[in-house]
Amino acid sequence: MRILFMGTPDIAAESLAALLEAGHEICGVYTRRDKPVGRRQILTPPPVKLAAERAGLRVFQPKNLREGAAEEIRALAPELIVVVAYGCILPKEILELPQYGCINLHVSLLPKYRGAAPVQWAVINGDKETGVTIMYMDEGLDTGDVIRTETVPIGAEETSGELFERVSRIGAKVLCETVETLQNGTAVRTPQKEELASWAPPLTREMGEMDLTSAADKLHDLVRGLSPWPGAYLTQQGKKLKVLQCRVADKNGQPGEILSLKPLTVACGEKALELLTVVPEGKKAMEGTAFAAGRRFQTGDFWM
Repeated sequence: MRILFMGTPDIAAESLAALLEAGHEICGVYTRRDKPVGRRQILTPPPVKLAAERAGLRVFQPKNLREGAAEEIRALAPELIVVVAYGCILPKEILELPQYGCINLHVSLLPKYRGAAPVQWAVINGDKETGVTIMYMDEGLDTGDVIRTETVPIGAEETSGELFERVSRIGAKVLCETVETLQNGTAVRTPQKEELASWAPPLTREMGEMDLTSAADKLHDLVRGLSPWPGAYLTQQGKKLKVLQCRVADKNGQPGEILSLKPLTVACGEKALELLTVVPEGKKAMEGTAFAAGRRFQTGDFWM
């Protein structure tokens, strides 16, 4: 099939590679503009641009798809537009251009977790499973008719970063299988149930603050869900202590009470958290036990 691909991050690059491997003709690739990255603000191309250039594909990086984009896309004559985390709204005029329409890969089981961070919110909320959805696009945000879904279990200790890698691979496979059904006329359309819709808004740094009066299970899920970005943290002596890895302990005490030093275990509103790997402000990652030794904690002290 002659496909116009639109996407920006790593998950989109993986889907682009899968479509190429499946033998589809990619007539063009739309991606977001290069952005300054890091402390030195080095102008860096998005992963999809790099993947497209390696494959010798035409790359387009418009600011938006409003001015002149429809004519440009019409000239490319795609039979299908595939969108994977592009980050730019497609106007109705573009949605109606291709013979087979526009389809989107979304990493949740729609209508659950519409929006920007579905994988992270599934982990933060302690869900046991998530999935991928291939849907027809309409003018709403992740509201189009569903073509195919596939469920993906979430590991009890899995971070959102680890889960994202898995759903990226699964999503690319399901996307290619869905394109085949479009070609042979067996694709289905299932409207989403609006009453079941929920949202996955963008993450913020402020979300990462851990409140020890909360249940340990909730805090454990927060740490997993905000890994690798923006990260969860405790405040200790007025400084942030980033928590990279933790584990729920079936122990109880007053919230903030240090119950054990090996491993460093702190009581929460319910149960307790073992702080396995932490990053003190301005320092490198270390074991929680080493952090406790450096602060000369004693069992029975309180987190401050």
